[in-house]
Amino acid sequence: MDKKATVSSTVKGGITFGSALAMVISYVNWHSVGWAIVHGILSWGYVIYYVIKY
Repeated sequence: MDKKATVSSTVKGGITFGSALAMVISYVNWHSVGWAIVHGILSWGYVIYYVIKY
């Protein structure tokens, strides 16, 4: 049971970090809070897109 709790907390932390990273990248590029929120919702999808595109 301890392994489940560790995996669960790691996944939650990763999702939070991905959203924050996506919002920072978006704001630095577009200088728009609106786009930063949208890209934060898309999270890791936007981060991977940005790495591939740029």
